[in-house]
Amino acid sequence: YKEERRKSGLIFSQIYNSISGVNRLNQFIQAEAITKDLNPEYGSIQKLHQRDSDLIALCEDKVIKILANKDALFEAGGNAQLTANNRVLGQSMPFVGDYGISQNPESFASFGFRAYFADKARGAIMRLSRDGLTEISMHGMVDYFRDKLASVDTIVGSYDDNKDLYNVTFTTVNGNAHDDTISFKEMVKGWTSRKSYIMENGLSLN
Repeated sequence: YKEERRKSGLIFSQIYNSISGVNRLNQFIQAEAITKDLNPEYGSIQKLHQRDSDLIALCEDKVIKILANKDALFEAGGNAQLTANNRVLGQSMPFVGDYGISQNPESFASFGFRAYFADKARGAIMRLSRDGLTEISMHGMVDYFRDKLASVDTIVGSYDDNKDLYNVTFTTVNGNAHDDTISFKEMVKGWTSRKSYIMENGLSLN
């Protein structure tokens, strides 16, 4: 036996059902279709996020929605029609835009139907919402983020649901003047404040 690193693929076990007492999480039957491979050109999968009933895979160079417990049939015009079936993971559908999460899954934060993350390779801070991907670093901070993301090592993101802010902290290995924390607010569509602390991680509890 040999270990294999599946950087652009998923593998899943049998079912778990607490009501009926079925626990087959340790069963991986190779005779069944238990894998889902994405395009390796998108880079490695850095983060998986469940949104509604689907799975969001954030790769280095692309963000992809993977249908769960359903599949998509495409018409001649390219429109997708959802159909129910027994496939655990169905069609993978990339979001429009050549953005990914680079190799910084720690920058990801979500609240409700919105998710935020940093794309270090392209010098952008992104929002994933109902209307797809939006580069929120374009709101008056293009040059700042392009320079900042190129010079930092770690990008930590969190969402403050009390003040409705996406906080993002930039840090370097040695810690210097590049370390910074700033916040984005949806209501004003802009970056509203610079924080006095350097965040190691963040979490909002209801």
